[in-house]
Amino acid sequence: MKKILLIFLFYIFLINKSFALIEIDITRGNLDPLPIAVSPLHTDIKSENFDGIKIKELGENISKIIENNFRGTGLFNPLKKEAFVQKPDIAHLKPRFEDWRLIKAQALVTGKLLVKDEKLKVEFRLWDLAAAKEMTALAFTTTPSNWRRVAHIISDKIYERLTGEEGYFDTRIIYVAESGPKNQRVKKLAIMDQDGSNTKYLTLGNELVLTPRFNPTNQMVTYMSYFRNLPRVYLLDIETGTQEVVGNFPGMTFAPRFSPDGKKIVMSFAKDGNSDIYTMDLDSRIVERITDHSSIDTSPSFSPDGKFIAFNSDRSGLQQIYVMRSDGSGVKRITFGNGIYGTPVWSPRGDLIAFTKMRKGRFYIGVMRTDGTGERLLTENYYQEAPSWSPNGRVLVFYRETKSGSKGEGFSAKLWSIDITGYNERRLKTETDASDPSWSSLLSK
Repeated sequence: MKKILLIFLFYIFLINKSFALIEIDITRGNLDPLPIAVSPLHTDIKSENFDGIKIKELGENISKIIENNFRGTGLFNPLKKEAFVQKPDIAHLKPRFEDWRLIKAQALVTGKLLVKDEKLKVEFRLWDLAAAKEMTALAFTTTPSNWRRVAHIISDKIYERLTGEEGYFDTRIIYVAESGPKNQRVKKLAIMDQDGSNTKYLTLGNELVLTPRFNPTNQMVTYMSYFRNLPRVYLLDIETGTQEVVGNFPGMTFAPRFSPDGKKIVMSFAKDGNSDIYTMDLDSRIVERITDHSSIDTSPSFSPDGKFIAFNSDRSGLQQIYVMRSDGSGVKRITFGNGIYGTPVWSPRGDLIAFTKMRKGRFYIGVMRTDGTGERLLTENYYQEAPSWSPNGRVLVFYRETKSGSKGEGFSAKLWSIDITGYNERRLKTETDASDPSWSSLLSK
């Protein structure tokens, strides 16, 4: 993907990144969203239509995607275009700040679009309306087919400038697409942009697939699939479609995840009635056993520095979360609350571990510090699990199932997201039922 998109920074940040004219407090959950105006992109008169799309519509589509990205964060309130006074061509050059302040906007995004000789050039500016100053100006040149990605990249740049955090819009989510009755579900690997667009199916549904997980460094995925009723861990290169089995284990392998550098896979291997955690070096294919206990150890997840592994185990009687060094030493239990804990996932920031908690027939998605303190339950429902972090560690995506009748009627599985503050819970758009999501790293990095 990176090879396709050629980006040239035409402008650079015009003021120091550390100096923010607009400040957004994103540590509180109950936040009044920042009113922001996203003007439709002005179309250069030299522009050519692209792939049957009128150039004016293309500019409107890009601004709409930026709007939707901001709205989905819960941090911003994009204002209705019907209230805009200035035309895009005038606003892009020099906004009449008083016109935008009149509709209560605090920030303004303007842009300019040109399609010429099979090249797409997009410029955008971010304005601080209170200070009447330009905050950021950038330009991107790419192929016209990448217009959606340009919209997401612009969104990331604006998000970072206004919040001080890295954005997460130019990303993808891989998941298990589900269809059919509850007792005969067809499960395929599917991938989509984080906003639900560009859905692609990566497997045919002939075999059951589970727990897809992104490589943090590239567009490689590991997942579990059943071959002749025996689970196997696979690697899949999304760009080429190449697939291979990870090793040849005589028993069940499951719950695979990559190491932070993408060079290893950590997974569980079941043998003789219990399961332990193993790592495999993907270059040498050397396998190393990390735990050796009579209990069931599973769902391993590396810390972002690769020094520690979180996992769940029933070695204390009930399933709880433990942390150990990456070589298996220094095992320490970190959860002691009421209930059963599972699916620990280390935040990309390294400060939190997300988890699933089961208590009194209810399921919770929560976060806690890496030593187990500061537990916060973000959302509760009949059944939900498998949290996955956005690359900036700000948002969690997970899946939720509904109750069904005695014959399976009324059953569904959907993807949801929630901010780590516990606010802005929303359902993600998918073409089918969906489960087991995994969020990619930024594609533009």
